Amino acid sequence: MKPLRDVRILDLSKVFAGPLCGQYLGDLGADVIKVEPVKGGDDTRAWAPQKEGQSATFMALNRNKRSLSLDLKSEAGRAIVHRLAADVDVVIQGFGGGTARKLGVDSDTLRALNPRLIYCEISGFGRSGPLGYQPGYDVMLQAFSGMISTMGQPGGPFARASFSPVDLGTGMFALSGILAALLEREKTGQGAYVELSLLDTAMGLMTYLAQNFWLTGKPPQRMGTAHPSLAPYQAFDAADGSLMIGAGNDAQWRRLAGLLGLGDLAEDPRFATNNARVANFDETVRLVQERIAGQPVAHWLEALAAAGVPCAAIQTLDQALAHPQLASRGLVLETDHPVLGPMPQMGFPVAFDGAPREGQRPPPLHGQHTAEILRGLGYDDAAIADLAAQGAIHLPQEEVSA
Repeated sequence: MKPLRDVRILDLSKVFAGPLCGQYLGDLGADVIKVEPVKGGDDTRAWAPQKEGQSATFMALNRNKRSLSLDLKSEAGRAIVHRLAADVDVVIQGFGGGTARKLGVDSDTLRALNPRLIYCEISGFGRSGPLGYQPGYDVMLQAFSGMISTMGQPGGPFARASFSPVDLGTGMFALSGILAALLEREKTGQGAYVELSLLDTAMGLMTYLAQNFWLTGKPPQRMGTAHPSLAPYQAFDAADGSLMIGAGNDAQWRRLAGLLGLGDLAEDPRFATNNARVANFDETVRLVQERIAGQPVAHWLEALAAAGVPCAAIQTLDQALAHPQLASRGLVLETDHPVLGPMPQMGFPVAFDGAPREGQRPPPLHGQHTAEILRGLGYDDAAIADLAAQGAIHLPQEEVSA
């Protein structure tokens, strides 16, 4: 199922949020043209780790795209983007404050060329307010939003979420905003300006913690793997490793208590309800930990699953990737990279009608499709060669040689 097979995307973004959104649009069938600078391309092309000059981060976020490398500071480069923008459905942009207008690729300019255009702009702190022009990075918004203040062990050092949730979350919210705008355009025929910021995403991810604060007046604290509203609901150390155990309701607690030989606590007023267990948090955790310590992880996974108590081993990423459950989901797909050959990639986390996930295009090389895209706009080989000589575009070596 490729519901966006007739949709064309011009992706002017770089690094994480915008490129992830563009990749997902491509996974859904859209034709995505990724515009990259002449020198170096997307910033993530230079990030480690690399193999044969190919960055893992870039490849993770740029499947199903064609790479067009041009200089937006040049008149010829801007002209190419304007010609494309006049005929695409969506533009994604993530430049710093004021840069898009200086380059002539801002919403007003491009939507004047194409009233049906959906223009999606991503920024760090939004385009209003005292921080509207300040650059934003995932970890800075983790810090600003209060997210980092809630992570790590009590009394220990702070920790950041390792997987850039603010960037990735912004990419996912951008996808939903663009899809909504496409639906609205079907009704009205008009395009839209879709705006996202890392700040809005970060605060949105803090949603229930913010509601907890508004209700109690107490800001959330570092709790390690524990949960501020549930107990027991955290990591416990078994005889040979650790696992997560979560009593999400009182029925699950009673089953857990019975399994651990703590059945008498099920009706004890100090532990009978979740609110009581949270009020007696340390004692609840201590009692459970004492029993869990006596058996290995494998024993508890089997016993807890049989009892209907949520649990999971704390796995390393390689263990998770090798687990047969992941294989059964078909989430990992394969693309044939022009340098690295066949390689695994994490697919779009939504399945349609049980169909296998596919990656039609591998992550592109820098400027790989520049000549192809320009020919589609009507440029002949002589004009393309002239643009390359001017430095307005970048062509891969094989194109230059040809």
